[in-house]
Amino acid sequence: MLGHGPSDPLCQYSESDVHINEDISKAAKTPSSQEQQTDDGDSVTQTESTPTPTMKSSKKTKAPKTTAPTVEQNVQDVEQTIQQTVKNTTASVPDGTWPASTGIVRYKKPYTIKAGEVFDGKMQTFERSDITCSGGEGQKDTAVFLVEAGGTLKNAIIGKNQKEGVHCDYHDCTIENVWWDDVCEDALSIKGGSASSVTTVTNCGARYAEDKVVQHNGYGTVKIKGFFAQEFGKLYRSCGTCGNIPRKVTVENVYAIDPLVSVVTVNKNNNDQATLKNIYVKTTDGKKNVKVCQWSQASKTPSNLGDGPSGKLCQYSSSDVHINE
Repeated sequence: MLGHGPSDPLCQYSESDVHINEDISKAAKTPSSQEQQTDDGDSVTQTESTPTPTMKSSKKTKAPKTTAPTVEQNVQDVEQTIQQTVKNTTASVPDGTWPASTGIVRYKKPYTIKAGEVFDGKMQTFERSDITCSGGEGQKDTAVFLVEAGGTLKNAIIGKNQKEGVHCDYHDCTIENVWWDDVCEDALSIKGGSASSVTTVTNCGARYAEDKVVQHNGYGTVKIKGFFAQEFGKLYRSCGTCGNIPRKVTVENVYAIDPLVSVVTVNKNNNDQATLKNIYVKTTDGKKNVKVCQWSQASKTPSNLGDGPSGKLCQYSSSDVHINE
């Protein structure tokens, strides 16, 4: 062994070419765009603004015989870092930060997530290529995703060009780290199921919903944990016109800005049960008269009866709610 370091022409490099124990996530990224085909043949336009770095080569080369990390290994580390940053694994109270989109995917019809399938959107924005948010009630054919019972949608941003966002028409869905950028009719519709059905909504967010964010028409329970909502009518609404069906909801670790009506609305005569914990509400006008849990009379034309803690109907205490704190 004679030595090491720069030695022209033997070892040609400068100090700026070598980075020891520095953050690999600062490595340069190159944007790209491409056309994709869905499994069912629909044309999808995808534009990636901040894609995951990839390495391509037309020649086969042998890996160097060294224990030091290769470039490919470093790229894998970057990918893992990106995936870790898009998930709040503890489902704690959000800080109000909106996620950055890594690209746009447009569908000509709703994409169906099958039972047992885990659809990872990799923080891309998904919307419709043939629909915009216009007047009138939308149906499931105007949604972006249809999630079957047992299906999972995660790490996705729902764009503004759609009406019904995401449908879970048979209950028992898992919605994780999904963000609705500009809610049209409803962000998430939950239907069907049975009294034992459970749909979980974890580490999600929605903004600019004139009416409802989560609409619960079916049976069973909805669990919302770690949710950021901004300028919305109701974060959760138990259907008031869907018959005498008792529903349950748990809402925990929520940061809500400017609710127009309430955080939660349930039906007293249907024996609904809402449990709220760790709810933070901010109003831009500084007012504190916020309806956190509102109860109504379910009927063809539902009417509001009151709001606040009420037995099993609205289960929470003053220490569970923080307004303009």
